[in-house]
Amino acid sequence: MAESEANPAPEDVHEEDTNAPGYKPPEFEPLENILKKDQEDESLNKYKQALLGGGDAQDPFPNDPRRVIVTELALVVQDRDDVTLDLTGDLAKLKDQVFVIKEGSAYKMRVKFFVQKKEIVSGLKYVQKTYRKGIKVDTSKFMVGSYPPKAEAHTWSTPIEDAPSGMLARGDYKVESLFTDDDKNEHLKWTWKFEIKKDWA
Repeated sequence: MAESEANPAPEDVHEEDTNAPGYKPPEFEPLENILKKDQEDESLNKYKQALLGGGDAQDPFPNDPRRVIVTELALVVQDRDDVTLDLTGDLAKLKDQVFVIKEGSAYKMRVKFFVQKKEIVSGLKYVQKTYRKGIKVDTSKFMVGSYPPKAEAHTWSTPIEDAPSGMLARGDYKVESLFTDDDKNEHLKWTWKFEIKKDWA
């Protein structure tokens, strides 16, 4: 966890500090145009077809207008069952569910999401702000990457990190999570909680 901020200043979750200096997000280009480029290059075409599935993937949620649909957040700890949050229902109810994390344990967060509408989504990012007793104690920003549309779910995980330990670290935390992209689209925003305990029980 990062250092505590007693008086956190307002923060733009879309700040470009997650990118390399001078990074400029690529301009949007329809998938159809990408598939038509360099058609005389057989090896490149084979690569694009393998990567994009030919661009003819069926939308997994045809009646949903969203391009990116985030469906699940999971707490992953080695030798323990994954604990998951369903992100497809009433997000307000997630505040009543609490992840328990044993102090000092190694864990990661895994996100499951779909990309549809025959468009590649560029520069997906996962932003996570953590609060303790109303004070922001950490902001984590991760570059997830660019993903093509397909019928099956994509999964992405944060790097493994160790939960803080010690009596002062134990207690309840609130997390505000955001799935966004280079175009500053907010694909999903939700709040959830976890508790650091001396043991898993």
